[in-house]
Amino acid sequence: MRKKTFAAALVATAALTLTACGSSDNSSSPVAEVSAETGPEKAATVLDKPFEKPDLVLTDTQGKSYDLREATKGQPTLIYFGYTNCPDICPLTMNNIAVAKKQLPKAEQDKLRIVFVTTDPERDTPSELGKWLKGIDPAAVGLTGSFSTIQGGARQLGISIEAPTKDKEGKVTSMHGTQVVAFSPKTDAGYVLYGEDTTVDDYTKDLPKLVKGQTP
Repeated sequence: MRKKTFAAALVATAALTLTACGSSDNSSSPVAEVSAETGPEKAATVLDKPFEKPDLVLTDTQGKSYDLREATKGQPTLIYFGYTNCPDICPLTMNNIAVAKKQLPKAEQDKLRIVFVTTDPERDTPSELGKWLKGIDPAAVGLTGSFSTIQGGARQLGISIEAPTKDKEGKVTSMHGTQVVAFSPKTDAGYVLYGEDTTVDDYTKDLPKLVKGQTP
């Protein structure tokens, strides 16, 4: 498995990179601008200083309060910040994880928590999140809430997000970091990062270890 161990300072710098995802009815091509150095050799970034799990209380797809720390305590957890109207990176990332998850034994699938936190809470209501995730992984947790709360939670993981903007043509753009953060069931710390170029094969190889809290 390809992996890199980064100093915390380098990871923090990389985490500031944002990806622009745009969508509109008259757009012929999606917006995707990435300036971070990404590549196949960096599928797994093992952190020398793991992230603490964000202290986030948001609303799930059933409209109920969801305390991230309490609900995922002692469970292998992957967290990703994105939005349902994203035309490219967000659905690709979530689908890659969902496909890889199906390769796990049923018992391990049940242990794994996949958490999708919207960066576009104005449009991503609990109902919309539920509909979108149902087509990807019905067991995935979708969370929404106030943008300031979500932005603060992302910041705790070194992930930058900005409020969605709309141009004159009606194209909505959401700027957000595209990292997937893996949390250990042993320590509840975020110890591995994955970039947007991570493939189904990468996740398929790594998930069996992540579920056990091992280093991929």
